[in-house]
Amino acid sequence: MLLNCLYQILWQIAPPFLRRYLRRRAKLAPDYANHWTERFGHPYPHPLKQAIWIHVVSVGETRAAIPLIHQLQQLFPHAPLLMTQTTPTGRATVKHLFPQAQCRYLPYDKKSWVKQFLQDHQPRFGVIMETEIWPNLYTACAQKNIPLFLANARLSEKSLRGYRKIRTLVAPALSSLSGCFAQTDADAQRLKTIGAAHIEVCGNIKYDITVPPPMHELAQSFKYRIGNRPVVVCASTRFYHNQDEAHLLLDAWAKQETGDILLVIIPRHPERFDTTFEYAKKLNFSCQKRSDNQTISAKTQIWIGDSIGEIFAYYQCADIAFVGGSLVDSGCHNIIEPMVCHLPTLFGPSTYNFADVAAKAITADAAQQVQSADDWATTVLDLLKNPQQREEMSNCASRFIQQHRGASKKIALNIAQKINQKTD
Repeated sequence: MLLNCLYQILWQIAPPFLRRYLRRRAKLAPDYANHWTERFGHPYPHPLKQAIWIHVVSVGETRAAIPLIHQLQQLFPHAPLLMTQTTPTGRATVKHLFPQAQCRYLPYDKKSWVKQFLQDHQPRFGVIMETEIWPNLYTACAQKNIPLFLANARLSEKSLRGYRKIRTLVAPALSSLSGCFAQTDADAQRLKTIGAAHIEVCGNIKYDITVPPPMHELAQSFKYRIGNRPVVVCASTRFYHNQDEAHLLLDAWAKQETGDILLVIIPRHPERFDTTFEYAKKLNFSCQKRSDNQTISAKTQIWIGDSIGEIFAYYQCADIAFVGGSLVDSGCHNIIEPMVCHLPTLFGPSTYNFADVAAKAITADAAQQVQSADDWATTVLDLLKNPQQREEMSNCASRFIQQHRGASKKIALNIAQKINQKTD
């Protein structure tokens, strides 16, 4: 009770600090200056009502939600789609992938703002992707009899330690969920520890991802621009705790004899596009950007993927992929996506966001873990010299993905069953 009172008090004093935070973020990423009213609970113009409501934080969650959304739309064919996000990159990705959806930021978790959001939209039901726990939002949904589900739920040991400290705040919210669909048994047990109820283990919906059709055509365009060269893609590189993962990779690459290999670096956040390009130039690499829309010169060594929502096109051009967020300690980004594209896949030592997938992929010989940027560079060059090993990894990746598909359909059917029971 005391913790909940403190939580409500903090939301009363938070608004000026949140605005200051957004102004600071906007200096690096100008899109943070847009659509503020949505974050602060203002009434929304022309709100979509009685929709399937999906909340995704950013880019990764948006892409992961695609197969689940398609399954839900088949089961609820007449329901419109409302999608909420937290980041500008997430918003841009939603607009690109789901142009038919109404797209807006989820308001911060102040009671009056959450109440206004639910009053505006009156969703048929809501699905929160992965592990976003907002006590006031969850409680308000329960009070308004709006079914709310946590889908593809995961909880690392690191996150569990943090949530244990505030269990009395989050446990009532988690217990109010209509369903909690965990990725693994270990995730389910950790979620249960902090109060989640109605838990079912359904697997990881990210295995159900397929390459969007427009990405095939874009990949052909990229291949035409690149020409016949070996291509290594480093996707979703992170700037984390004053470490720039792209810089680590470029430093390691500069020590090697790389011949005509094209290294493609795709920073996770747009504010790192230019800094990565400038750092590569500082190391005397010949560089180009994807945004210049020019044919890539045979002399170009580094191609900066300064675009959003095109990751599958880059992957389809590659011979080897590295997944970022794993050399810096941010837990790794989606290592399933390059394996969906049948790519030999590498990642670093920090994998707590994908611990189960990483361990299983290594065991299945579908991916390899490297311990440093230097280790990555030498492993890449060894693989490029060994086409048979790359083919074996590619085949293993394809089998690995196929073996783990099906979570999206399982979750969607569970949601539909619970919604229909409620209606009956």
